[in-house]
Amino acid sequence: MRSIIVDDEASARAIVAELCKTIPDMEVRAEFPNALEALKFLKDNQVDLIFLDIHMPKLTGIDFIETLQNPPKIVLTTSDKNFAIEAYEYSFIVDYLVKPISQERFQKCIVKLNAAFNQVLPFTSFGTKTERDQELYINIDRRLIKLKFNDILLIEAKGDYIEIQTLGKRYRVHSTLKKIKDKLPESRFLQIHRSFIINFTQIVDIQDNSVLIEKSVIPISRSNRPELMQRLNLL
Repeated sequence: MRSIIVDDEASARAIVAELCKTIPDMEVRAEFPNALEALKFLKDNQVDLIFLDIHMPKLTGIDFIETLQNPPKIVLTTSDKNFAIEAYEYSFIVDYLVKPISQERFQKCIVKLNAAFNQVLPFTSFGTKTERDQELYINIDRRLIKLKFNDILLIEAKGDYIEIQTLGKRYRVHSTLKKIKDKLPESRFLQIHRSFIINFTQIVDIQDNSVLIEKSVIPISRSNRPELMQRLNLL
């Protein structure tokens, strides 16, 4: 794993660097005292992982994350426990290490990283996920629950949350339709209303301006109806 360490404390960078030396496949490419220098490095260099402090001058760790267009896996390293819940809103944040970091806790982090990298799905040239072993992990009360794309029927926006309906269960997640839409394969999912994304392979019936999926009737907006019709295999 090609990694960099971003932390304004030299001692903290040194500790993480030493812990990384105990991992055979871990390569620390560079260390940075602030996020701005890390951004310059990332313009010309690719990494698999960033060990990132949250509270830093000039640009905080969270602000740094928001500037990344294609973020790698990230492990947050901080003395502040208050950002733990917010951290889980980002799918690419694998772990949250509270300083001082022990060897035992770091080893648990590596286990999580290995699992995360093994679950990475490749993308086609069009940016859509392959059809092999498709799945999505959602955070429910700090538990990561795996959902197979085939099992997802529809997603509904409800204020600051989304509700994911699967075969036999519903999940309420603090997220947006836009975030989950970017993670779903276009070959199977389509937004048909400002509040709904559906798995159109699960459509039972279409009538007027609505579709029936299992027992749920979902409205179709006028602007989204043409694309839905194009996606269907009409006789």
